[in-house]
Amino acid sequence: MQLQPLTAISPIDGRYRKQLQHLDEYFSEYALIKYRVKVEIAYFIFLAENRFFKITPVLKKQLNRAHEDFSIEDAEKIKATESITNHDVKAVEYFLKEKLEQLGAGNLQEWIHFGLTSQDINNTSIPLLWKDVVEFEYLPAVINLQHELLNLSKEWKNIPMLAKTHGQPASPTILGKEIMVFAERIENQIQQFSYIPFTGKFGGATGNFNAHYAAYPKTNWIAFANKFLEDKLGIQRQQYTTQIEHYDLLAAHFDNIKRINTILTDLCRDMWSYISMDYFKQQIKKGEVGSSAMPHKVNPIDFENAEGNLGIANALLEHLSTKLPISRLQRDLTDSTVIRNIGVPIAHTILAIKSLEKGLKKLILNQQKLDADLEDNWAVVAEAIQTILRRENYPKPYEALKELTRNNERITQESLHTFIDSLKIKSAIKKELKSFTPFNYTGFCDF
Repeated sequence: MQLQPLTAISPIDGRYRKQLQHLDEYFSEYALIKYRVKVEIAYFIFLAENRFFKITPVLKKQLNRAHEDFSIEDAEKIKATESITNHDVKAVEYFLKEKLEQLGAGNLQEWIHFGLTSQDINNTSIPLLWKDVVEFEYLPAVINLQHELLNLSKEWKNIPMLAKTHGQPASPTILGKEIMVFAERIENQIQQFSYIPFTGKFGGATGNFNAHYAAYPKTNWIAFANKFLEDKLGIQRQQYTTQIEHYDLLAAHFDNIKRINTILTDLCRDMWSYISMDYFKQQIKKGEVGSSAMPHKVNPIDFENAEGNLGIANALLEHLSTKLPISRLQRDLTDSTVIRNIGVPIAHTILAIKSLEKGLKKLILNQQKLDADLEDNWAVVAEAIQTILRRENYPKPYEALKELTRNNERITQESLHTFIDSLKIKSAIKKELKSFTPFNYTGFCDF
């Protein structure tokens, strides 16, 4: 069958194609080839700018246009060459040499890929596309979600809610603060992410500029390469490498994304639980079906979809971060096989974020249920009572409250106040204790 969304093996290119198709600008085979062309051209021009040979302003402009206007047809031509060379980067080199011939600069052909190994191109192209997708797609998606959580936390900053620890009723909390917890956790991880640099390898066949120094022994090739990567490509150069970059910092990115995904999984499960507890209703879209058998159901499918995609993403990110930094001596080809899949976990992650945002927008606060749960759990005020009694040096207040709250009888406002009245304490203290309710015993949180 011809490849199209209905025949794709992966749901990324099938079921979810419409939501993720823009990622092919970074992770498709076409995109990788285009980034390789970009690096090869930038290196060629940088050599000229450093007076290894001369090019005209017109030729420079034409070469830059060759990258900017790089087409599917160009990529297909390179793939056709690769079918002969059985080497993807060499096919790009031949494509650009032919381009120079067409532009009347055939005498400069051998400056294309001068002194380089294929990993000098791969280990700069992939960091470049990775940097672009992180800055233009991933981080904006995470930051937008974090801002949505901040908005919800402010909207719900005055909504008291029964907390649950170990699944049991606990000291009341504020719904907005519970959401703020996730907003802060994500913000902390974004901050950590910002400290991890984007790096690449550029140093010849085994990282020592052997061919470069053989041809031009008086040139400071380390300074040249550092400047090329930093000024022309916008990434940092790893100073000591084998044939390939060590991928440690790329692995750090993967691990950081994995931690954010873990936080989002926690958020999905909490929101799913709140919906199951009826703290939230969900907006119903006309025509949608919650169950094929039970007409009344409105399932929390967006949070479930997000959790599933986050799990797939993290499984792949774990493999990427533990596999890529390991090679055999100077290098083996396992990194080439594995690194082509970096777009898959990012696609699942972005899909999860979209689902999460969709689910959050559907939420309708069920104030009646939140209030009913608080009213049904006056026992949670016992913590406040025993703490004030401690302040007043009342003997064994914890034990007194424990006996009251664990006698298997439902604690009500009336029974709690009867208990307070039985205490041998000042009237003013009794009044203070009676002022606490499950609705106002929510502590303090400023945001």
